[in-house]
Amino acid sequence: MQYRAGILFLQDALSRQGGQALLESYVITGGTPLRGTLTISGSKNAALALMAGALLIEGEVILRNTPQIEDVFTMLTLLEGLGVQVRWEGAHTLHLNTRTLAHAEPNPQLVNRMRASFYIFGPLLARLGYAKMPHPGGCQIGSRPVNFHINGLRALGATITENGSHTYTAQTLGLTGARIYLDMPSAGATQQLMTAAVYASGVTIIENAAMEPEVVNLADFLNAAGARIEGAGTSTLYIHGVSELKRTVEFSIIPDRLEAGTFALAAAITRGEVTLQRVIPEHMHALLAKLREAGVQVHETEDTITVRAAERPRSLDIRTMPYPGFPTDLQQPMCALLTLADGASKVQETIYENRIQHVPELQKMGADISAEGRTILIRGVEQLKGARVRATDLRGGAALVLAALAAHGETTVEEIIHIDRGYEQLEGKLQLLGAHIKRMTPYAYAAAHTNEEVPQTP
Repeated sequence: MQYRAGILFLQDALSRQGGQALLESYVITGGTPLRGTLTISGSKNAALALMAGALLIEGEVILRNTPQIEDVFTMLTLLEGLGVQVRWEGAHTLHLNTRTLAHAEPNPQLVNRMRASFYIFGPLLARLGYAKMPHPGGCQIGSRPVNFHINGLRALGATITENGSHTYTAQTLGLTGARIYLDMPSAGATQQLMTAAVYASGVTIIENAAMEPEVVNLADFLNAAGARIEGAGTSTLYIHGVSELKRTVEFSIIPDRLEAGTFALAAAITRGEVTLQRVIPEHMHALLAKLREAGVQVHETEDTITVRAAERPRSLDIRTMPYPGFPTDLQQPMCALLTLADGASKVQETIYENRIQHVPELQKMGADISAEGRTILIRGVEQLKGARVRATDLRGGAALVLAALAAHGETTVEEIIHIDRGYEQLEGKLQLLGAHIKRMTPYAYAAAHTNEEVPQTP
């Protein structure tokens, strides 16, 4: 078995002089329009949900189109710690032998790295009757409570206690179908409760359910395994409990609409022309509509999108909403585009109250951008300038890369460990489109700018 251990998990151990963690950076020289054709990877969010859902199956799960990203590696390390056997076939086909699942208490350090790790709580409880989960981590973009998950599992009959360190212990002698209403259409809670309800006796109804394509992909996967789930893609789910699932399941992960959206915005901000292959345009309707409103040319086929921009984009008003509304995960990359728009834009973030950490970083690049609570105000400028900036979270980091691609001069984006969590070979794909981008360690960067010798890793 060959795969990298998650960089996030190893970061604490990889220290250098002065106790600083070894963090890589992107060095980007902007001003080159992106041109070419690119194949989009499998969805990060769908992959993580399916890997968690695989724990319901006592057999072999084969997941095709699995992206090789840090969050996937972290989830694999987590599953291995529970006894699951993992094997890669080629670059993107993942084999999970879940017969060997033996533990229900995942490594707290790994759970703290990634919010999606909490998705395994329901499947472990449903299959083993017991699970112990720490509160999950992830990008610090605002309050991300798990109360919808906990309340829903309790509604299914689980007994859940919480200790002072925010660790949840759940037990059940058998879950029972229930009618569950979500106060907001949380994708994570919908996926959690849908998987837990697969083995619940009777019928479970989830109202105000999330409608994201990744939720539909998970439902399709579970149905392929023998579950009985109806209504995926609507606001009401019906899960008819079953007593067992198939022993072998093979399934393909959908394309990553957020990666595709990021590259569509990259084409627009650099005034280039890029064709994205292996995409599902209907999953991206809100973004594509806004790009057209900004004056960007967009052409769709059944599984491709071509984005062409020759002029400065027009300003926009954006309001993030649950799917099918404008995705919060593309709010920050869209802000990068709007820093160069003709006119004033207003972006309202309704999902996460702290998804504004990219604002001061874009200011360093000359953007006229400010935040008032959850509202971001942008007055477009003619030109951004290169600067040294820091990626504070996954999508904020992507926004800085996009701004750097369009900026005059050289930009260094630090702490790209956050970007690696969700983008597969981002710099390699950008290089294929003509971008001038390099990945560098702190020592390589210092050597390139001071002519000093790069020290060898001990």
